[in-house]
Amino acid sequence: MITLECPRLPARFAVIADIHGNADALSAVLSDMADFAPEALLVLGDHFSGPLDPQGTADRLMTLNAYSLAGNHDRNLLEKAPEDMWGSDRIAHEALSPQAFDWLRDLPQLLDFGDVLACHATPLSDGTYWNHEPGPGGILHPRPMAQIADWSAGVTAPLVLFAHTHIPALLRLPTGQILFNPGSVGCPAYDDERPPYPHKVEARSPAAAYAIIDRAGEGFRFTQRYVPYDSARMAQAARNYGEPAWANAVTTGTLGG
Repeated sequence: MITLECPRLPARFAVIADIHGNADALSAVLSDMADFAPEALLVLGDHFSGPLDPQGTADRLMTLNAYSLAGNHDRNLLEKAPEDMWGSDRIAHEALSPQAFDWLRDLPQLLDFGDVLACHATPLSDGTYWNHEPGPGGILHPRPMAQIADWSAGVTAPLVLFAHTHIPALLRLPTGQILFNPGSVGCPAYDDERPPYPHKVEARSPAAAYAIIDRAGEGFRFTQRYVPYDSARMAQAARNYGEPAWANAVTTGTLGG
């Protein structure tokens, strides 16, 4: 895992993740965020993959003075042949400019700010659910705390930021460390058909999720935000790409059916 050493974060910063090509959700979040005037922005990966507006998302993200890291879908865009990609990755691969690929290639997997560590899924993997695990019934189940803590072994930062599940979460480890997931900006529902436990994840709200984090003494204060936005353009884009489940996801926060 490539780590970028970064300066200490300021008193207030914003965290977004899992945009998945939803340019309109990103615009809504950035507009809402302006009211809080964060001094830094962190983006926790999976920027473009989705049958929505990958290049529009890239055009906006690449102009931001943000700390960004790579997620598993970002890695897929760079490493897999298009015929071996999931549909959301293949669509993004066809839509993105050479400049967007250059931007992705420069992303680290971890951002180390000293007392804050940021990753996509876990500090050891960009494709593993940290606080949940797939199980019988087609849903995610809480992962045992001992295993969650094991995957933070060697991490000394009091706050660890993660994403990948698309579901906001705040956990306190036995060490006192805090794990925080801001949820997904642009993809509030998805399914994963891989064995042994095919499953789906649904936020059950189409709102774009993100967080504002403030330093509070020796700790941190978290403000979770859910931003409504007009998803009609993104839903139509998904239908145009032949992805009705994505259209339902951005409209309702569920997969439908």
